Amino acid sequence: MTHASSPSPTATYRLQLQPDFPFAAAERAVPYLAALGVSHLHLSPVLEAAPGSTHGYDVTGHGAVRGELGGEDGLRALAATARAHGLGLIVDIVPNHMAVPAPLTLNGPLWEVLRDGPGSRYARWFDIDWDGGHGGRVLLPVLEGRIGDELPRFRVDGQVLRYGEQVFPLRPGTERLPLERLLDAQWYRLAWWRLARTELNYRRFFTISDLIGLRVEDPEVFEATHRTVLRLIRDGVVDGLRIDHPDGLVDPGGYLARLRGAAKGCWTVVEKILTGPERLPDGWACAGTTGYDTLRRIDGLFVCPRGSGRLFSHYRDFVTPLADEGGDWEETVRRAAYEVVEHDLAAEVERLVRTASRISARVPRPGDHAPWALRQAVRELLVRLPVYRPYAGDTADAARAASDAAMLAGAADGARATFRVPEEARAVDLVHDLALGRFSGGPGGAADPDVAGFAARFAQTASALHAKSVEDTAFYRYPVLLSACEVGGDPGEPSLDPGTFHEYCARMQRDWPEGGTVLSTHDTKRSGDVRARIAVLSECPDRWRDVLGAVAGGGEVADGGVPVDPMAEWTAWQSAFGLGAAAARGPAGAPGDVRERLAPAVLKAVREAGLRTSWTEPDAAYEEAVAEFVRGGPCGPAAAHLAALEAELAPFIRANVLGAALLHLTVPGVPDLYQGTEREYAALVDPDNRRPARFDPGLLAELDGGGAPAGLSAEKLRLTAAALRLRRAHPEWFGAAGAYEPLTAEGPAAEHCVAFARAGRVVTAVTRLSLRLRETGGWWDTVLRLPAGGTWHDLLTGRSLPGGTPVGVDALLSEWPVALLVREGRGQEEGAG
Repeated sequence: MTHASSPSPTATYRLQLQPDFPFAAAERAVPYLAALGVSHLHLSPVLEAAPGSTHGYDVTGHGAVRGELGGEDGLRALAATARAHGLGLIVDIVPNHMAVPAPLTLNGPLWEVLRDGPGSRYARWFDIDWDGGHGGRVLLPVLEGRIGDELPRFRVDGQVLRYGEQVFPLRPGTERLPLERLLDAQWYRLAWWRLARTELNYRRFFTISDLIGLRVEDPEVFEATHRTVLRLIRDGVVDGLRIDHPDGLVDPGGYLARLRGAAKGCWTVVEKILTGPERLPDGWACAGTTGYDTLRRIDGLFVCPRGSGRLFSHYRDFVTPLADEGGDWEETVRRAAYEVVEHDLAAEVERLVRTASRISARVPRPGDHAPWALRQAVRELLVRLPVYRPYAGDTADAARAASDAAMLAGAADGARATFRVPEEARAVDLVHDLALGRFSGGPGGAADPDVAGFAARFAQTASALHAKSVEDTAFYRYPVLLSACEVGGDPGEPSLDPGTFHEYCARMQRDWPEGGTVLSTHDTKRSGDVRARIAVLSECPDRWRDVLGAVAGGGEVADGGVPVDPMAEWTAWQSAFGLGAAAARGPAGAPGDVRERLAPAVLKAVREAGLRTSWTEPDAAYEEAVAEFVRGGPCGPAAAHLAALEAELAPFIRANVLGAALLHLTVPGVPDLYQGTEREYAALVDPDNRRPARFDPGLLAELDGGGAPAGLSAEKLRLTAAALRLRRAHPEWFGAAGAYEPLTAEGPAAEHCVAFARAGRVVTAVTRLSLRLRETGGWWDTVLRLPAGGTWHDLLTGRSLPGGTPVGVDALLSEWPVALLVREGRGQEEGAG
């Protein structure tokens, strides 16, 4: 594998920068975060972005640090303060796209392209299909209505065209033309926003039309868009990088190789989401992924396989879904994929069809592929891909290329079967070859720019399709166990056994020991603690059924009212349980009325599901009914039933929260803590999880002063600080030079203990499925044999245990459901914190 050549962090801490939490606010948090034990701050994007942006991924300019955050002076001041406290900076960068902002003048390169057309010096920056209809113009789907109805709102103002508050550049020499001729004479076509779905002729980020794709594969574009960040790296301001959405790039492997050389090998992780057994391409010049693959494995340990099956039975009885609307996971995914590829990504599919048609016209045999057949071939291949995108043309990873080629071949077999006439199915052969980039049937062969363009855009479209159909649609139509409906997750197989978990960790230690790991991010649909709470329901499915039976009346409909469908009810109640009293207590970074946070999350869920309402075709009456249901149901008097269930399950929630946290902090890889998650942190999907961070160092100081942790939040903070400080004091135990050794408990409850050693110096032991454990009588005489040699000290309880002899798990995990043990000896005390 290709790993970082600069020192890796021991742990990073993600700060979501925004105007309400600028560099100065981050600087004030530095002493606390240094005391916590992280080695680096992980900053969301810092370059110029759309005004007021709370995330920074809508980049408007690469030449300056964002003024709303404090500009470059503010960033340098933060870096200096961090350095004085022993911390470095990791920065998130966005190579795939830029914003189409309002006003457009904020994106200088795009403004010039719209003014000067394909002859602009910036035309090569953006992935625009100038031949994709519209008379060689760029479609801008920004009008509130059809252009004929909107004409009265236009006015010419010197060298610009105004439409309401929006402003557009005028092609030189056209400013004196009559309005309709003036509109036709521009290098862009202004159109009704609804035309974006089918008529757009520039690549975008997923289905977001106000994020236009960059051609960062062009060396000139790469240099211009990375100049500021690379200068900050050379100046020692920035120490590492997180790469946003590499799947959107033409050649992620080539991009990372170029970046590695330009950034002098600084530590870099990529937001690459892996599905099923998929592995990161071996040749990528990075330390690894950002860690959603680890998130899925940790979460899966705390899901009961038997209970999750029974929970599905209760869900089916409560919701009564059709197979392709949440009744069967695979059917639900397939239907969602068809909907997205035929509706949301219609413009992207048409671009592929146009390219394939041009190639087909130049090919003597077999030739004569009808556009409809090519369109069907493209769609049917895309919907059958189980991963975000194939890398069959990756010459740096022959094994991955062969695996993806086989995957595409299987998809092609299924695609051919959808054609009634076998001869017409030959269109699948052409599209399959083009997707592989190995086409040799015409002039130029694989060197034909259309062939290379098709392969790249097929892969880019595949990643958008997978994200939109699985993450943003199927996850919301299959809410059986919401904790499994997470980025990178697999709701169809939500549980994971300890043996599979250990196999994964051993592979990560061998292949990507310095990659990232996460439990919560700015993109997770529920924070790690919310998912840990919900996972307990897989251990008591009948209890959950009973609670729903008791509260179902909360959704009764008044005369003339609109009924809320059972799927929305199930989602709302389970989300409310996930937030629970933790949200009401207002832990670090998560204050606010539960009603004000739950209702938007449930509304987002029903819009994303797209079965009764959606973002583009909203049903106002139904959405108001959902909001009213949330107010009167999960946030009304019936919520007492949830509170009672939470109180009953509190010990098992505690075991899940602390167990997941300790695994995250000690498995192979570099843990990234999202802001506030060192304490109990309950957050739902954005914008709930992107509220400005708040820090209170008082509790940490109290614990450091010898205070006993009172409550789960304090316990989690103590555990987190102990593990982080241990990692910082002894990075060699956890990094590439360390080792991962599974430890297997022995006895009747062995499957409930997950334990491993790191470098023979640290042992992690956690309790899994603790409710099932209690129901089967507890640990009985289950034992765990600690590695031989010396004495082991528990950083959480202060106890000492002998090495090399069986230790009763009941005693080991009696006070805390987890243990963090360090072999006693010289220099160990530094990590105890």
